[in-house]
Amino acid sequence: MADSCVICQIIEGKVASKKIYEDDEIVAFLDFNGAAPGHTFVVPKKHYPIFEQIPDPLVGKLFSVSNKISTALFETLKVQGTNIFITNGVNAGQSVAHLVINVIPRKERDGINLQWKPKQLSEEEMSTIELKIKEGTRNVGGFDTGSGESVQAKGEKRESVASDEENLLWKSVNRRIA
Repeated sequence: MADSCVICQIIEGKVASKKIYEDDEIVAFLDFNGAAPGHTFVVPKKHYPIFEQIPDPLVGKLFSVSNKISTALFETLKVQGTNIFITNGVNAGQSVAHLVINVIPRKERDGINLQWKPKQLSEEEMSTIELKIKEGTRNVGGFDTGSGESVQAKGEKRESVASDEENLLWKSVNRRIA
């Protein structure tokens, strides 16, 4: 765990928190400065600065726990909705270098504004973006089983993704510079 990471310090019990869930891999605790009462952080115990670094099986478990926390917020706090999201990277608003899934309880007229003004793109801009993203996602559908092998959605195996993982941090740095 990273010594200077406040999330890691919370996980280790060095910083006080109100934990509402914990297992071998995940901790969920209330955000003291939350957007609404019950605003919960769901985090992996292992230090992962960004979403892309988390192994696929843990991604699934993180979202499963987030879903159960959301259900608990509906039932116990009688909220009418929840927002579940990640700020992934500094330019997306990430302020702590540890992945956090936010589960924010919502009520009518709660004053929380997560709206943005839509940007209208031309057909040419949309087509260019579509082609770039399609190229970047050509291997989507496979997942890491945790054994070092990656399995395609249709059951075909492909080689280890170690080289992708080694370049992950570099890709993140390049994204920020670009």
